[in-house]
Amino acid sequence: MSTEKESLVSKYISIFLVVSGYWVVSITTVFVNKTLLSHIDLDAPMFIALSQTFITAAICYCKKQLSQLYPSKFKFPEVDLWDTHTLKAIIPLSILFTSMIATNNLCLKYTSVAYYYIGRSLTTIFNVIFTFLILGEKTSKSCMVCCAIIVFGFWLGVDQESLAGSLSLAGFIFGILGSLSLSLYSIFTKKVLPKVNGEIWALSYANNTYATLLLIPLMVLNGELGELSSYSGLFQPYFWEIILVGGMCGFAIGFFTTLQIKFTSALTHNISGTAKACAQTVLASYWYQDKKSVLWWMSNFIVLFGSACYTRIKQVDMEKRHKENDAYVRV
Repeated sequence: MSTEKESLVSKYISIFLVVSGYWVVSITTVFVNKTLLSHIDLDAPMFIALSQTFITAAICYCKKQLSQLYPSKFKFPEVDLWDTHTLKAIIPLSILFTSMIATNNLCLKYTSVAYYYIGRSLTTIFNVIFTFLILGEKTSKSCMVCCAIIVFGFWLGVDQESLAGSLSLAGFIFGILGSLSLSLYSIFTKKVLPKVNGEIWALSYANNTYATLLLIPLMVLNGELGELSSYSGLFQPYFWEIILVGGMCGFAIGFFTTLQIKFTSALTHNISGTAKACAQTVLASYWYQDKKSVLWWMSNFIVLFGSACYTRIKQVDMEKRHKENDAYVRV
């Protein structure tokens, strides 16, 4: 096998491992968060999000300290959280990150894990819109047809939830806001990574530290301080055990999300998230014994089909552009 082929195989193996890791960690995180948001008597979604960003920032800080104490065993990139350049580069991304995890938690609070897929299925649509508005990239007619298919699948899923009497207006709104935030976050992550020399640990450390600070006023505005002070299970070991597990999951999902965007693209990350959510829906329906109609299931597969077609078309377009650029360079 030639060196070039070995390099290509190694690249595909790395991408497969990163995407697989993202799927496992992301699905686990959703189920843990659903337990925290719906299965314990505590109405504090911002506190749960804050606990996850704080634990992630703490893990990064511990590794940073270990790298200073044992530089031969641990490595951590240089990053000054309060440097003006760092703040300007990462704060906009942190605001999007905070919005994403806050709306995700609120969507999950008001909906079932099964509906969560439909509620968040508009990410690709927002990705098309913002790619045009921010990057100036136009979308082909074929891709627009795929987007129409996704929107139809979304509408059908929402309609079936409404007919079943299980549609939450708050969950519906926060699902759309979550899709919007995720799309913007994916685009901006790709733009911000080079500013920290592609260092995922540096970006994760700064992003989660800033997000923790941003979530504090949101927690206060949401009236969660009173909710926490009156919560009877606050000093129960089980509560803090599941908070810790949620925090570890939050750290892992943030790390794998950035890793997936770095190894692939914002588009691939969004599509991977959509396909993952389909598998998550099947698992959730089985786990919670949640029976759905045939049309409801059809809506899921329509969204998946539209997303898959969109991905394939974009992949062909990118390969075509790559060959054209290679031909231009050779000339």
